[in-house]
Amino acid sequence: MKQFAAKTARPLPVIILADVSGSMDGEKIDALNQALRGMLVSFAKESRLNAEIQVALVTFGEAGAVAHVPLTPAHQITGLKELIASGSTPMGSAFRLVTQLLEDKERIPSRAYRPTLVLVSDGYPDNDGWQMALEELSQSERAQKATRMAMAIGNDADKKMLKSFINDPEIPLFESHQHGDDMMRFFRAVSMSVSSRSRSAMPNQILKIDFDSLDDDELDLSSF
Repeated sequence: MKQFAAKTARPLPVIILADVSGSMDGEKIDALNQALRGMLVSFAKESRLNAEIQVALVTFGEAGAVAHVPLTPAHQITGLKELIASGSTPMGSAFRLVTQLLEDKERIPSRAYRPTLVLVSDGYPDNDGWQMALEELSQSERAQKATRMAMAIGNDADKKMLKSFINDPEIPLFESHQHGDDMMRFFRAVSMSVSSRSRSAMPNQILKIDFDSLDDDELDLSSF
């Protein structure tokens, strides 16, 4: 008798690059912690029949670039260790770590749907070769296919640099001025985009969300 293997959902990776340098201390890091928890709760509720949302959280600060949460199915992430802000901004190291993850076909197999990369920062990167690291990331075949989004936190953020991370002219650089509300709105918009893909018959198609047109009721911030 012919054996049939049970169909398993294809991975849909979401990789967050989060600035946890000292300038993020206070309201900014508190809002980031809250927004990330809300995003994980939202992802964990999604059906896994077609696509399984998997999340990695790469932080960069005093400890360097760290896989704070390795790539893990969202429904298996039961708690998020509190992010603490301190140190400098080794963004180049974070880019290199993410490039390694994207190119690792054991952790992200060829059958996976196109990833979503999200960069959140409030300042300027260290002089750690970040330009070359970003170039290497951008030239990676898998990073080119990924959806890359970024949020600039505060008026002092290097907006030009953060815009260079984005690879779709239709995706704006999101900005957070009222740190808590804006950041939660941003991550809720990311959640809506990824969740819509996971339910779609064609998860590789990207849902465009007009961040400025969304109101708090539509975003359902109460879940964050």
